[in-house]
Amino acid sequence: MRNSFFRILLWLAVIAVFTLAAMGIWLIASGGSQSTESLKWLQFLQTLGTFTLPPILCAWLWNNHKPFSWLKLNKGLSWQTALLAIGIMICAIPAINLLADLNSRIVLPKSLDFIEQFLKQQEEAAAVLTERFLQADNFGTLLINIGLMALLPALAEELSFRGTLQQILSHSESSERSFSGSGLSAQRSYSHRRSALAIWLTAIIFSAIHMQFYGFIPRMLLGAMFGYVFLWTGSLWAPILMHFTNNAIAVISYYLTANSQWQTANGTNLADTFGAGSTWWIGVLSLLITSLGLLIFVRRTHKE
Repeated sequence: MRNSFFRILLWLAVIAVFTLAAMGIWLIASGGSQSTESLKWLQFLQTLGTFTLPPILCAWLWNNHKPFSWLKLNKGLSWQTALLAIGIMICAIPAINLLADLNSRIVLPKSLDFIEQFLKQQEEAAAVLTERFLQADNFGTLLINIGLMALLPALAEELSFRGTLQQILSHSESSERSFSGSGLSAQRSYSHRRSALAIWLTAIIFSAIHMQFYGFIPRMLLGAMFGYVFLWTGSLWAPILMHFTNNAIAVISYYLTANSQWQTANGTNLADTFGAGSTWWIGVLSLLITSLGLLIFVRRTHKE
């Protein structure tokens, strides 16, 4: 555990340095402007400084100057596996909406009313900022938004959470040495338990870091799904692809909604409501299909 602990400390220290550097560059270049364009640049720099560069630098230090090998970016995916991953993510959208709807109905005790009000204010502020970022009146801006809000976060967050944190939590040299004299079945059992613990701890942290309580449960389950897909394939490209698919669907659906091509009767985004409310049964069906898809996925990757 000591090795894992010091690696996490180093990783957090590098994050702090790079994040402060990103903030400094933005302040110097923009003067602290709160315009949408300026905030998009801040988002870009923070994503690089907080989630993208620290994992690459740490992996470079930990693996003899071969960061892509440590981060599991050197292993590709077959086109069949890639298509299956994308299909599972698309099928999961109604289930995510159903879980988000159920999560939003959680009411805290009266004694914690002040916390609930604070959380709602944070959600509303985040929603307003996201809406500002997603506004696009032409195809070129849409492509920029896909890059900034879908591709870059998918790559950066998977580098940090599945590529770095999950791997650190999954491996402990001291624990591996203590089990080196045990039987093969005992070693496998320990490895499976440790991997599962790493996946779920990473998923919880992944969801919590977004600071959106009313989307905590679906985001945590998404993180766990990405974690298991990473474990099964041994390639970080699998969760990156699924993460990008999820984000891109959100960006594109907002664009279509804003241009009056994909709205419900009350003007809300169909991609955010399909599977919830009166269409809850589609969300349940989506959950079953997604579970079946993951079962097929794990069997396929084991054969490969």
